[in-house]
Amino acid sequence: MDKSESLKEMQAEVDAYIKQFKAGYFSPLSQMARLTEEVGELAREINHYYGEKPKKADEQPKTVEEELGDVLFVTLIMANSLSIDLTEVFNRNMKKFNQRDNYRFERKDGKTHD
Repeated sequence: MDKSESLKEMQAEVDAYIKQFKAGYFSPLSQMARLTEEVGELAREINHYYGEKPKKADEQPKTVEEELGDVLFVTLIMANSLSIDLTEVFNRNMKKFNQRDNYRFERKDGKTHD
């Protein structure tokens, strides 16, 4: 079933998933290692699809979408274990980017910094 969820709902769903296992959340260092691994797998897929390194004939087909989903899942796990509300983080970051980088790139609307 397809559903549209907020970041808060995604974090709650991941939390419920993790809490069903005795191991629970791994340490931040272990999570960072896993996130790095997943980002590496994403990089590999990007290189296969958009770079100069084609897949070997015997390699399993994976997609950029699948690997990006893995990165998101591990990010949600890490945020939960560190009690970080990703919605709050997102809102703060967007405010920062909209202020700091508002005129960093040429805008489609032609506006420039005064």
